[in-house]
Amino acid sequence: MILGLIGSPNKGKSTLFSAMTLAEAEIADYPFTTINPNLGVAYATKRCVDAELGTKCNPRNSYCINGIRRIPVNVVDVAGLVPEAHAGKGMGNQFLNDIMSSDVFIQVIDSSGRTDIAGNAAVASDPKQEIKMVKDEISEWLGGILLRKMPSLSKRADGTRALCELLSGFRFTEEQVERAAAKAFLGTSNIMWGREEAVRFSTELINVSRPFIIAANKDDSITANEKENITTELSGYKVIFCSGAIELALRKASKSGILSYDPAEGGIRISGEPTEQQKEALAYISRYLASHPTTGVQGLINEAVFSAAKCIVVYPVENESKYSDHFDNVLPDAILMEEGSTAMDLASRIHTDIAKSMLYAVDAKRKIRVTKDYRLKDGDVIKIVSAAR
Repeated sequence: MILGLIGSPNKGKSTLFSAMTLAEAEIADYPFTTINPNLGVAYATKRCVDAELGTKCNPRNSYCINGIRRIPVNVVDVAGLVPEAHAGKGMGNQFLNDIMSSDVFIQVIDSSGRTDIAGNAAVASDPKQEIKMVKDEISEWLGGILLRKMPSLSKRADGTRALCELLSGFRFTEEQVERAAAKAFLGTSNIMWGREEAVRFSTELINVSRPFIIAANKDDSITANEKENITTELSGYKVIFCSGAIELALRKASKSGILSYDPAEGGIRISGEPTEQQKEALAYISRYLASHPTTGVQGLINEAVFSAAKCIVVYPVENESKYSDHFDNVLPDAILMEEGSTAMDLASRIHTDIAKSMLYAVDAKRKIRVTKDYRLKDGDVIKIVSAAR
């Protein structure tokens, strides 16, 4: 699972990335701070099933604190996108190639409206225009790739497969290509599209293949009325308000021992001896948290993983009685699976040889055998029985 932070320059993407991952990223108040993509790991959070099962987990691929399982997801923060990026302006094509590795697009906007579409200082920018620009640039870029390959695409009667082969690096499925073509009112046999058709198809392909949510960053800089106006203006989008700057400050202060802070639970407790400058910062943070239960950053991660990407959490085990692996680690792994995945899909995630020789699965909670095409549910504890073991 890869979450991609996208958007115009100078919207606080790198700050938000650092807040999500605690990875070091260059942060500055000018466009194109990010040149090469920043890569890091964040954690989606969900209540662990150990209490439900009357046991205590011993995680291996994740970790658990106070009954909350923290499951790693990758995050990529790429260079800001400006108008005409598909034609090479700004960081251009570098941005577009980098972002297509993502499973979910999180567009970061400056909710204060103090930076324009190109990342320069402004009085009141239009977030809707900014969102449209980013989507248009991605579609124009992808459409441009298709246009350059039209001579070869036109010779293929199996256009769906040809498109998947051409765009194989972006992990589009044949089903997604077919849906996008239907939505764009285009056929896929012996394709010979013009620019308008190629861009229209690309727009639909992105829409059906990449969930899209808005991170309204710099929430600490706006009033309640301004927030309400943004919510109304962006009513067609899923918008999560957050403050990357405050989350980053809290996580750094927690790491240095000045205070105790858990992103999954919220709330802070001063535990060190802050300097006068740190006391001022903490006073500002406390005022913000007095009217906001959290910074919104953990909620953004969870929204992207569980709602936008429609993932569930499944716990594979080898011993269905102890809920453990062969080392007696209880509930060792928490695996993110797409809604609708089957026991066979889980077996494939564990190992291809196990999937090839899979016989059946066991629902460890209910202590019953289930078939290979059993549809997994959130919180399932599953043993895969395979002849390969």
